[in-house]
Amino acid sequence: MRILGIDPGFATVGYGIVNYDGNKFSACDYGVITTLARTPFEDRLEQLYDELTKIIEFYNPETVAFEELFFNTNLKTGIQVAHGRGVLFLAAIKKGLKCYEYTPLQVKQAVVGYGRAEKQQVMAMVKLLLNLEKIPRPDDAADALAVAICHAHSIRF
Repeated sequence: MRILGIDPGFATVGYGIVNYDGNKFSACDYGVITTLARTPFEDRLEQLYDELTKIIEFYNPETVAFEELFFNTNLKTGIQVAHGRGVLFLAAIKKGLKCYEYTPLQVKQAVVGYGRAEKQQVMAMVKLLLNLEKIPRPDDAADALAVAICHAHSIRF
């Protein structure tokens, strides 16, 4: 099964494509979609939609897993991220993909085995589980890979 994991954002969206076969993981690709701060809001949303659509068309995942939003300080940024997340959901749905959502606690639990794990622990386990030479960078991409791994651990065949 090919899973597209998404760490939603507005300025930076992490994505990670993971193949899961017979309880074995392999990373297909990972990276980020970035939008520039001085670009008009609607153009940034369109860019997120267009770039995720291209990723979906190129890698042809079977499903998409999103990390649920968590923010506690800047309401304006949180609203922008929520708009971006909605556009990303729409891109996946328009391509006929089923979308799943996981809390940060669920992702940490699935990847590390402990829901209160530190970010570095999650990133180290992503590297280990995907048999990568180094920890994926930037952090948003590593987070997206963790979301995809979480989904693989959560699915029922």
